[in-house]
Order: sequence, then C-alpha cells, then structure tokens
Amino acid sequence: MANHFTFRNPIVANAADPWVLRHTDGNYYFMSTQFGRLELTQSATLTGLARGRKKTIWSPPPGGRYSHNLWAPEIHRLDGKWYIYYTANDGGGDESRRICVLENGETNPLEGDWVWKGALPTPVPGLDGTVLTLQGELYFLYAGYGHFPDYGSAIYISRMANPWTLEGEHVLLTAPILEWEKQGGMAINEGPVLLHRNGFVFLVYSASTTWSEDYALGMLTMDEGDDPMVPSSWEKSAHPVFRKSVENGVYATGHNSLTESPDGEEDWIVYHALPAPGADVGLRSTRIQKFTWKPDGTPDFGIPLSDTQDIPVPSGE
Repeated sequence: MANHFTFRNPIVANAADPWVLRHTDGNYYFMSTQFGRLELTQSATLTGLARGRKKTIWSPPPGGRYSHNLWAPEIHRLDGKWYIYYTANDGGGDESRRICVLENGETNPLEGDWVWKGALPTPVPGLDGTVLTLQGELYFLYAGYGHFPDYGSAIYISRMANPWTLEGEHVLLTAPILEWEKQGGMAINEGPVLLHRNGFVFLVYSASTTWSEDYALGMLTMDEGDDPMVPSSWEKSAHPVFRKSVENGVYATGHNSLTESPDGEEDWIVYHALPAPGADVGLRSTRIQKFTWKPDGTPDFGIPLSDTQDIPVPSGE
C-alpha cells in the first residue's frame, strides 16, 4: 500500500551529534549532546524521536575529571549488554578530553542502573568513540587530537579485549590532509560511523569544524575480508560524500549515524545541520533522510533535503 504520510526536517530541534540505534525490540534508541548529562530516548518510530520516552541516565558527579562537556554519546548493544560511549573532560581544553564507558545489563536500557566502567586509556586525548564488530572481533574507533600537520583530530582504531578494555596498538586510519577537511580554522576528521554491507565496511566520518558551513562527511571503504587495523586496507574518498546544499538552505551537515526503517526495507542517514552560514552551533538540529546504493555497492547519500520539503515517512511507520 502506498504511504501517504510525510514529515519535514528537522525532526529534533537543538540536538547535535545524533546517534540512533534500531534494536530488535522494535524501538529506536536516540542520543545527542546535552553537555551536562546523558539523555536516552526510546521511540517506536524514527520521525517520532522528539516525542519518545526520555530518561536522563547519567549525571556526572560535579567537579570531576569527566564531569564537563559531555559530548557525542552513542549507545551500543554488545555481548548481550548495553554500553554507552561518550566524551567528557574536566572543563578545560582538548588535552583533557577522554572517552568514557557505561554499562547496563537490563533488557530495556531505560531500566536499571548504568555502571561506570571507566575512561578509555587512549594514547592521545580523544572524542567520538564508536565500536566496529567484524568477524566476531571488537574494534574501537575514535578521533584523537594532534598535528597532522595542522592542529585538529584524526581517526584511530584499536582492538578491544571487551567492550570497556582496549588492547594493543592504536593505528591512525585517516588524517585531515585534504582542503575540504580543513575548513573553519581546524583540520578535523571526527565522528567515525561504521556500516557493513555488500561485502564492504564503510567508515563515514565528519570533516572540518562543526561551526563551519562546510562541515561535511567523508568516507573510507574496506573489503570485508581485509584487516581493519591495516591502514592500506581502507580507501579514502577524495571528495565529500555528503555536504551542504546552498539551494536547499542546509549547512554544516555532519556527525551522522546510520539506521534502517522500522520494517528494515530502507536505509536512513541521521545527521545534524545548521539553517544558515555562521549560525550559532546551538541551533544544530537532527535531520533524517533515506539514502540509496550505487551499482558498485557503495552508499549514495544524495543532498540534504530542505526544511520545506514534505518527505515520505520511513517504510513501516
């Protein structure tokens, strides 16, 4: 039956760094940067994230090393438990940023207690932690600060002994060396997101500064049988795979996650954007749109849709 229901972007106002996980219980779990706390939203639909069941699941003790600037939380289901990875610091600058881990053993992540598992001992200050599960192994990816040679962040990978323990070396996979990755005053590769499909593993990342209108998405591609710890396994796209649309009035498109429609028939990108060049970062809002696939098996994210466009709701809503 044809779907006559539509929505318009943005779907959640003032929500930066959106993360959406579609779980086998039929719900979507949504998180975004709230700075002083972690809030988890449960929703039966993608378009209903703003109206979902919300709960503050973590408020850090005041004055601690990890009590300020809680950024980019992600919820993952690993080894039969829930884990949240988020960035925090002591209120200072980049050098004090670390990625922290929380664990919850309940079936429903809005129930029970979240247990502090620690801050991950990355060799460089880090943010935007995420997890890749490949051939039964866990890998941790994050953005680490440094000079590449310009000051900013690059994306590293490490093996994991379990969801809260890193092991072995940390390998740099992509650094901001292209001009479009260095807009806004810093050279940035951040926000790694993984997608395993069509015999490939895709690493979609955000480049340039989040306050720049040229914040955009880049992508690395790897054959699924290759070793993700070997940088040469990954091929980097020379150009952005998703960027601003001046015509549609959508700028600073980045820090995405990737999910599916409720019936699993469609692929959707979730991202934040600004409504105008130079707009305050507090106006970053969460948007969603369907994406398709190219004949070579790689994703085609298209261009960001305008706020005035009526978009068919995800299949199965």
